[in-house]
Amino acid sequence: MVQRPVWVVRGEVSAVGGHCGTTALPCRMGESAAEHWDTVYGTKAIDEVSWLQGQPRTSERLLTWVSSSLGAVIDVGAGASTLADTLLDAGWSDVTVLDVSSKALALVRDRLRERQESVSFVVADVLSWQPERAYDAWHDRAVFHFLVRADQRERYVATASRAVQSGGVLVLGTFATDGPAQCSGLPTSRYDADTLAAAFAPAFSLEHSEREEHVTPGGAVQPFTWVVLLRT
Repeated sequence: MVQRPVWVVRGEVSAVGGHCGTTALPCRMGESAAEHWDTVYGTKAIDEVSWLQGQPRTSERLLTWVSSSLGAVIDVGAGASTLADTLLDAGWSDVTVLDVSSKALALVRDRLRERQESVSFVVADVLSWQPERAYDAWHDRAVFHFLVRADQRERYVATASRAVQSGGVLVLGTFATDGPAQCSGLPTSRYDADTLAAAFAPAFSLEHSEREEHVTPGGAVQPFTWVVLLRT
């Protein structure tokens, strides 16, 4: 079934979206995540940000490998990523993108043009978002590593556990143990596969892990740990 665009604004905006890079703006004291990332996407050209990926090849490959295009997928902390475009090109028809920045998702809508009718858009902080449906696949590139407090991570895992149906998958990319300790003026947590698996147990079990070295537009290398977690 083709979904109409849905914009939902709700909950607190304390969590950070899936964005990083030395070219992004540091958060100001008292500034919410929504304000910060709206400023970034309102003042920076897409090709100026270091998290830019022309083609999200790792994300597409892992999602295609572990989940069917007939299923429902959500990209958490999507920003202005081209993953939604890529999934539509690959035949996915039930695609949701979630981000704390309305300006980031507006860029995705503008880029998709008439194809935006096939995507649901949710403007929300993932830590306060209340899923209203179940998904077969949950994708996150660079949100979880911004959650440096244990209570934030616990809330994230609880939400993912509610949103991903039994037998579904969570495809997650975070900074590796030798990745940046700070990103866009914010501290990060860095992970190997075993640490990520432990954070999501027992609701999820580790199925696969790999390393990616993302090269920013400025030529810097950012090591990522990717895991595929199965909802038990």
